[in-house]
Amino acid sequence: MWRLGFFFHEIAFGLLSVFIPLYVVTFKDTSVLGGPLVALGVMMSLSLFCAIPGSFLWGYLCDATRRYKAFILLSFLSSAALLFLMTLPFSQNIILFLGLYVVMQFLHVSHEAPKNVLIAEHYSRDQWEKSFGFYEGITEIGFIIGLAIGMVAFASNFGAVDILYVCSGLSVVAFVLSLLLVADPLMIFERRLVGIERRVDFTYRGLESSSRLMDGLGWDGSLKQDSFLGFALAIVMFSLATSLFFTPLPVYLKEIFGGQTSMVYGAYIFNSLGATVGYFLISRRARSMDIRKQMPRFVFSRSMLIFFLIGVVQFAFLPNIMTVIVLVLLGFVYGMYYIMMISISMELIPEGKSGIFDGLVGLGSAAGSFLGPFLVQVFLPNYIPTFLVAAVVFFAAFVALKRFS
Repeated sequence: MWRLGFFFHEIAFGLLSVFIPLYVVTFKDTSVLGGPLVALGVMMSLSLFCAIPGSFLWGYLCDATRRYKAFILLSFLSSAALLFLMTLPFSQNIILFLGLYVVMQFLHVSHEAPKNVLIAEHYSRDQWEKSFGFYEGITEIGFIIGLAIGMVAFASNFGAVDILYVCSGLSVVAFVLSLLLVADPLMIFERRLVGIERRVDFTYRGLESSSRLMDGLGWDGSLKQDSFLGFALAIVMFSLATSLFFTPLPVYLKEIFGGQTSMVYGAYIFNSLGATVGYFLISRRARSMDIRKQMPRFVFSRSMLIFFLIGVVQFAFLPNIMTVIVLVLLGFVYGMYYIMMISISMELIPEGKSGIFDGLVGLGSAAGSFLGPFLVQVFLPNYIPTFLVAAVVFFAAFVALKRFS
């Protein structure tokens, strides 16, 4: 039941995910930042860069105080307030709107680390993938509902201010439900216990190998330890490629759908449906999988799908239909990858530093959020260079994960 507030929060941000990029490029004063697409890139990148210290700060504070609910409430209430401020006349200036959006993102990430800790501490390690998968699947359904609302709203010619009011109201609902339903864990020890188990396991393998080798026996085990550097590099590159591809994607989709904004929401719905299937599948199958070996394969698949999309764009091979199919598969692959990645991160990242994961994701996302729109504006009307860079960076993330695993 405690997930219900997050469900309504995701409805609001599902609606905003497509609305914000399309809304920003309609501002008349974007020339002060170099044009509409560059303005979008600056806003998204700056907000994500500012959210990085926020991720570390909120992650440290929630573990230091052992109060997780308070930071979740801060995230939802601040989102409601700032979305309401965006409806006021003064926010129709691109610089002021950018400032409000940056502040909202800084405060918004305050729920991410606490949410991850709540799941990790409420369930044992062998249930993490199932629990994270179920959470992400449920909230992704909320995200899809938000996209569906956006599709209907644009088809019905709703005003931008009305959409911001709806998102603000949904954030208030998320705040109230979380206030009533979310509770801090009574005991906090699961992550520490997992760390102890990993050290004991490594020690045992070392003693086993030594004793067998001294007795002249063979040993087919491994003493390889996880490389956090390779893991961190893979997170940054994956998130960079993802935001590089997805930040300008609404503009591309609007073009191939002949300017029909409601169809852009429809394409994102299919992407989220693919992710939802991935979340629920990994929640059921993770215990029978070696996630360290499987994870690089899904990153490689993400790269190959972008290369395939480049071929679709280049040869104009049913671009509408094929783009939607690629988006479904990209969503599915992401769902599988994300649950594997976040579960491993909760193993590797020590207590008190739970914001590191979100900080790494934010670092890559911030760079990609500027680079994506910038490349599109430089090469307009050709989107292929942008997609090509994204595909190559996904492949680099695959190489980094192969070395990690």
